[in-house]
Amino acid sequence: MLKVINALLAIVSGVLGSLLLYYVLNKVVERLPRKWEERLKPYVFVGPAVVLVGFFLIYPAIRTIIFSFANSDSTTFVGLKNYTKLLGSGDFVSGALLNTLLWMIVVPAITVAFGLAVAVLADRLRPRAEKFTKSIIFLPMAISMVGASTIWKFVYESRPEGAPQIGLLNEILDKFGIAPVAWLQLSQAHVNSLLLMVILVWAQVGFSMVLLSAAVKGVPEETIEAGRIDGASEKRIFFSIVVPQIWPTVITVFITVLIIVMKIFDIVYVMTGGNFNSDVIGMRFFTELFTNGNNGYAASIVVMLMIAIVPVMVYQVRHFRRQEAQR
Repeated sequence: MLKVINALLAIVSGVLGSLLLYYVLNKVVERLPRKWEERLKPYVFVGPAVVLVGFFLIYPAIRTIIFSFANSDSTTFVGLKNYTKLLGSGDFVSGALLNTLLWMIVVPAITVAFGLAVAVLADRLRPRAEKFTKSIIFLPMAISMVGASTIWKFVYESRPEGAPQIGLLNEILDKFGIAPVAWLQLSQAHVNSLLLMVILVWAQVGFSMVLLSAAVKGVPEETIEAGRIDGASEKRIFFSIVVPQIWPTVITVFITVLIIVMKIFDIVYVMTGGNFNSDVIGMRFFTELFTNGNNGYAASIVVMLMIAIVPVMVYQVRHFRRQEAQR
């Protein structure tokens, strides 16, 4: 109860504090001459957000870059030693880096494909059934990644043969007289990593579905009817008429999920802790920083991740600008 009260107090005080801050700033600016009021008012409302972003995002990023050139306790600069060690580490390249690339290839593509399929199929249902179906599919978005991982841990859980199985998959196998399988330890062909990807796909399909469903509904009916009049099949209409018109939304969803995947950590941490060849870059950073106490090496991992994410972010910003220019 005490934790709930503290959480409520934090929410209320945060919201009321923000409102009070903007109210006071607005009143101060309104007392200035009209000319200065018009000049300063936009900065007054944007300023606090810019300051917070700079303090909690830009400053730590700069400090992290600096520490990436230092030793394990950040007391002596060692130049590019951390980066050469990182890129020369066969364990990192064949483990965390390879797994992260596998996540980047599989998860965004499957999430977009499933989201688009669900959006198209749900739109064919009656209004009530459509709303119910979309609500159920979107529901995992309300669950944190840690919560989702905990749920799926009861799906993949494995107990010794002969012991009661609490994992759903092994309980099904047990009913058919098949020995239980340690699903999260199947490192051959990255099977356990693929099973972990299922969790993120399950959590993000709802997000993909909502955006793609809105895009599909925005396709002009005239273009679809024109295709039918010309004798095109429903499959041809979908891929030649609908998909090209919703392609900008498809790219947006793909890139958004890709960014989430590149910094994935919580699912791996909860499910395997990075063991059994399921390590990813985010998990390796956590291990190096909090387990091995190697600050410089951990910082270099983060910097490499930031360098990888920046081109994706730049492409997304340019993509948004192109979309706005076309409207």
